[in-house]
Amino acid sequence: MKKTVKLFVLASLLLCFLAIAHSSLAQGPPPPPSGTGAKGSSTNKAPGDSGAAVGKGTFILLALAAAYAGRKVYKVKAAKTEE
Repeated sequence: MKKTVKLFVLASLLLCFLAIAHSSLAQGPPPPPSGTGAKGSSTNKAPGDSGAAVGKGTFILLALAAAYAGRKVYKVKAAKTEE
């Protein structure tokens, strides 16, 4: 009886693992653009033509990092003056 229950539990776990693994497979890549539309239209763009602006985000990140570093320096100096 005990051996049968262990075998049933093991088989159930294996079946559940296979079902989860099968449903979590990645989706394939989208088809390439057809080339019939006008260049630059929203329906037909090449993969590298997104034109995402990186410069503004970089400056925001640098400004936030400088503010954080300034706050840390201020806290250290304030702690040293209290001692």
